[in-house]
Amino acid sequence: MSYIRFRKHYLHAPYLVLAALEFVILYTIFAFLSLLLSLAGVGYPSVDTDVLSASLFALILSGGTLAMGGYLAMVYESVSALFFRTLVAYCFVGAIGLKLLYLVFPSANPGSANLFWAVTLASLIVILLRLIFLRIVDSEQLVRRVVIFGAGNFAASLFDEYERNMRALGVRIIGCIADSADGAVEPDKLLPTPYDFYQFCRQNRVSEIVIAQQERRSNEGGWLPVPELMECKLRGIAITSGIDFYERELKKAKLDMVHPSWIVFSEGFKASKVRDFTKRFLDLLISLTLLVVMLPFIILTAIAVFLETGRPMLYSQTRVGMFGKEFRIYKFRSMRQDAEKDGKARWASANDNRVTRVGAFIRNTRLDELPQIYNVIKGEMSIVGPRPERPEFVLELKEKIPFYDTRHYVKPGLMGWAQLKYPYGASVEDARGKLEYDLYYSKNHSLLMDFLIMIQTVEVILLGKGVR
Repeated sequence: MSYIRFRKHYLHAPYLVLAALEFVILYTIFAFLSLLLSLAGVGYPSVDTDVLSASLFALILSGGTLAMGGYLAMVYESVSALFFRTLVAYCFVGAIGLKLLYLVFPSANPGSANLFWAVTLASLIVILLRLIFLRIVDSEQLVRRVVIFGAGNFAASLFDEYERNMRALGVRIIGCIADSADGAVEPDKLLPTPYDFYQFCRQNRVSEIVIAQQERRSNEGGWLPVPELMECKLRGIAITSGIDFYERELKKAKLDMVHPSWIVFSEGFKASKVRDFTKRFLDLLISLTLLVVMLPFIILTAIAVFLETGRPMLYSQTRVGMFGKEFRIYKFRSMRQDAEKDGKARWASANDNRVTRVGAFIRNTRLDELPQIYNVIKGEMSIVGPRPERPEFVLELKEKIPFYDTRHYVKPGLMGWAQLKYPYGASVEDARGKLEYDLYYSKNHSLLMDFLIMIQTVEVILLGKGVR
């Protein structure tokens, strides 16, 4: 499976092709159905079936799919889950988007009946297309066959991630070549050391060798066949480091493989004054727009909290921001007033009994986060960035997790990459898992990535993902 790297973010080329095909199908359905109904005399005379109307229809529904994580989530899901996700993307998210669109461009509205048939037909055809696509992409003729060089803990961890997450991404790891006498990889996954690496790759249709070698000197039994790997690369077989393979396939940095030289010499982790200025401008524009749009919900949430538990409706906590600078973050109160009566900071737990009934609802819908728009306007936070943590937890996590402080070189945000990819974190181990995604964001963040995160956060809100 090939990739396109745009603005430092890896995009799966086949899924870009799928998105383009779906756009064409949606465009064609809208234009054809509207024209057909109009010719039959049952359409609305005001229907404008020009290129712009059909393109806007296709764009809104494609945006609904992206917002619901449809393009990558479908590789893990059953047919019923795929059907449900597509219906939500088209009939709920898409319907809201179309409703807002037709308020601005009423001439593009084909009428509710015509729109119903267009969306229904589009849902059925697109689901069929995706099922065919999955069969093609996952076929043995198109998958990338990969060999891991190494048999230690790094290789074993990579194999575990492969079994859980990479099989559905068109990757086939055929086995590991041991780099020393001892290792952590199971014997049935080990391959015999080839006499000729290039001929081995040709015979087994291997397109990539991933170096997941343990740090081991030659006098301790470790070895790296540099001349053989050079020949493979010069003959067109990709040679990739384990950490780069993780980054490309899983969109995270494998913490066990991260070392200072990777941060110093990698292409990412670059500061940009132009990007910072543009991002700040967009933060202000989006936050002020959100404030206006969400003002009724802010008032209703404040009233609901007051009626259940009284004052104060808001609470604030100290959080660690960019460059380790502390600031006060604001939220609607979702827990009892005595949630931390002893003054000791605690992780939120599953089914936390400190959460009130109103609190559970506003946490599920993320309404409790709305006061942080104020933090964005002040410049303490961004719309997109790693979620800020409490100083008490930061001190603990910096001692237990290597490179934890690197996340503080990016402004914290209302929504983040880790919140999309990792479930709610309430332990040191969870913080470690989230840091792998925060490192990826810190290294590769761009305005395009921020835009994708904002769109995909719709799924988090609608499905209540990552809430306790």
